Amino acid sequence: MGQVRIIGGRWRSRKLWFPNTKNLRPSPDAVRETLFNWLQHDIHDSHCLDLFAGSGALGFEAASRGAASVVMVESDPETARQLNRNKSLLKAEENVIIVNSVASQFIDNCDQQFDLLFLDPPFESGQLERSSMQIENSHILAPGALVYIESPKNNIPLSIPPSWHIIRQKTRGLVQSTLIETKYE
Repeated sequence: MGQVRIIGGRWRSRKLWFPNTKNLRPSPDAVRETLFNWLQHDIHDSHCLDLFAGSGALGFEAASRGAASVVMVESDPETARQLNRNKSLLKAEENVIIVNSVASQFIDNCDQQFDLLFLDPPFESGQLERSSMQIENSHILAPGALVYIESPKNNIPLSIPPSWHIIRQKTRGLVQSTLIETKYE
C-alpha cells in the first residue's frame, strides 16, 4: 500500500492509503500545493469532479478545503474500495461520492454539472485527449467551470478543445500542471 498526505484544510496532515496498482500516480505534494494556491478563491462551496480519482489526493484535498461536493470516479474496483475506506476514515459521507466506473461511461450518464474538474488520467494512456473532447460535447461543466489537467511535462501543446483557455501552467519535475477556464454560455 502507498500513502498520500492531505496538505491543507480541515483534514490537514491526515494520511490516506491507496493500493499499489499499475498507472496509479498520486499528485506530488508540491504540485497539489501549487494547484490549491491557484484555486484558493474558487474551491469553497464548489462542486468538483475528480474524473480519474486514483489515490483520491485531488478530490479529498478539495473536500478538505471546503468544496460543497466531490464526486470521485475510479475504474479499478480495488482502488474504488480503498477510496470508500478513506472516505469513511475522514467521515466525509455527506459531501464525497465514490463512483466505480469508467470515465467515459460516467460522462455519458452524468446529469450533474461541476464547477471544477480534475482531469488526471494515467500518463501515456491517450485518455486525456479523448476525455477532453467527450467533456466538451457533454453538459457536465457549469458555465465558467475550471478544469485542472495534470500531464507529463513533454505533453506540449495540450490537445484541448478550442473553448478551453489556459490561464495558468507550471512544470515541476516530470509533471505539467495546467489550469483552464471554460467558456460555456
